[in-house]
Amino acid sequence: MYTLWAFVAAAAVVALELGWARTGLFRRRAYWITLAITWAFQVPVDGWLTKLSAPVVIYNSHEMLGLRFPWDIPVEDFVYGFALVTFVLVGWLGKERKGVGTIER
Repeated sequence: MYTLWAFVAAAAVVALELGWARTGLFRRRAYWITLAITWAFQVPVDGWLTKLSAPVVIYNSHEMLGLRFPWDIPVEDFVYGFALVTFVLVGWLGKERKGVGTIER
């Protein structure tokens, strides 16, 4: 189920951006740099947490694809991370574009 929901979350956030929010996020170089920075920190931390030799976090093998890269990180973690980061940025940019929460001078 984790695999299913990770991919559903990623598809939903892409649909949200392309179909409704239309912030242009996927065309921004800064977005892709943000994802690279996020994954640069995610890899060592998630790699340590999910390493098969001494896991801190144990996943139910029946809920996963079984694909792990690099250092035993389940690929679902990257998909879910993409969905979370992208969702936050779409929301942030959507509010900024509409002027919600801004202070008028």
